[in-house]
Order: sequence, then C-alpha cells, then structure tokens
Amino acid sequence: MRIIVTGGSSGVGRATASAMAAAGHEVMIACRTPDKGYEAAETMAGDVEVRELDLADLASVRKFADTVDSVDVLVNNAGVLGLPLTRTAYGFEAHIGTNHLGHFALTCLLGNRIRDRVVSVASINYTAAQIHFDDLNWERRRYNPWAAYGESKLANLLFVRELTARGVTAYASDPGMTNTSITQQGSSALQWAGRVISPRIAQSPADGARSTIQAITTTLPSGTYLAPRGLMHQSGKPKPTTLKDKAIDPDSARRLWELSAELTGCQWQGER
Repeated sequence: MRIIVTGGSSGVGRATASAMAAAGHEVMIACRTPDKGYEAAETMAGDVEVRELDLADLASVRKFADTVDSVDVLVNNAGVLGLPLTRTAYGFEAHIGTNHLGHFALTCLLGNRIRDRVVSVASINYTAAQIHFDDLNWERRRYNPWAAYGESKLANLLFVRELTARGVTAYASDPGMTNTSITQQGSSALQWAGRVISPRIAQSPADGARSTIQAITTTLPSGTYLAPRGLMHQSGKPKPTTLKDKAIDPDSARRLWELSAELTGCQWQGER
C-alpha cells in the first residue's frame, strides 16, 4: 500500500510511518519542516519519501495535494496542542485550523485519489468539548487552549462520521497518553509537564501508534473508533470503543462538513 502520514516526522506519526515502512509499504511523510522529515526517514527501513505540507496554510495544502497521483491510506495525524491564541495563514484559530480544517481540505482535495481509507487521529479530550458552529474560530469567546484542542478533536470525529455517511471508508484512532514533543509549543507549564511528567507516566510513541496502525489495517466497519482501554483509557492495547453521541451525531457531522467546506473552499473531489 501507499500511505501518507501527516506529521510523520515526529511522535506518533513517526512511529506509524516507521512501522508501515518496515512492513513493506510505501510511506510518504508529509510534514511542515522537510529537514526533520528527512532526518526521521533516515532512521526507517523501507520505502520512505518526504514532502512538505503545512496544514495551517491552505496554499501549502493545495500545492501538496496537486503532487499526489494516488494514495491507498491517508493518515491525518499531524496536530497542535495547548497553543496560546494563534491564527493560521488564513485566519483560522490554530487548533481547529490545523487539526481539523487543514486535514479536511487535504482529504477533500485528494478525493477519489484515496483508494482505500482515511484514518484520523483523535483524542479522548473530545469528551469535554462542544462544537461552536457560530464561533468556530474563537472570535467572540474567551479563549481557552484546552477547550480549543478538545473542539478540534471532536471535529476530527465528526469528520470521520460524515466521511462514512458519504461512502468513504474512514476510521478514528486515539493514541492515548503518549510521550511526544507536541507540548513544546504550548505554555511554559505544558512544556514543563512534557519534559518532566510525560516521560514518567506516558506511553512510548511506538505504543501510542498502535491504534493508528490497527486502523490502517482493520477490517472492522467503517467509522470504528480505536482507542486504548487501559488505565483511565489512556494506555494499553487499543480496542473498538463506543463514542459519545455528540461525536457521531449526523446533523452535527453534516453541519460541520458544510461549514468546513465554506471556510476552506474545498469539497470532495470526484464521485464515490
């Protein structure tokens, strides 16, 4: 299979790309900083390609999509966490803009060039979140980075729900608590937690990638959510997991799709 992993230069994405390449698949690391991608690729056995993709910039997303002839599996893995109020190149709040809207645009632009499935990396943080359709980009609300992150992860799950409803094979995966560098751009407290606490209590990236790897290869029904079921549902072997109603609500999923298409100017390319 040919597999694209966004954010495949570090963390769970890197572990996913490495495992898939070692298993004999063609892997493309799509990342914002190609030098980091090449550095990661040098550590991997197998067929690994690196291309530049900045999900916070729709021009970069379009440019990348134009270079892809076909792909079997698109892994929407890249993400940001705990950022202060930050805007993307197109004015979107950074969490929703990168974690959801960038991946929404990429997936839709690739359209029927995705021959098998889409895998979106979500998070249990969705459970405390709510989609604010009237203020998706935090222009009128008091900003909270954790709420913004949770909202973007709920959006990932609703996107999977709507892809499935439209006949696209799609899965969601949750790495659980994983020791990665995603905290490095957050607040000083978050950076401290990432340096000091995470290495002591969190899973390794290889363990965190198990949910995504399973989603890439599973024959379970489209729309399945794979997540760890260990301590506090944050570690251990991933299993099919029931989502809260708000993550699979068909009206919310359809409404988010329509709003995302309006904001990004992207719709699914071709017929399914």
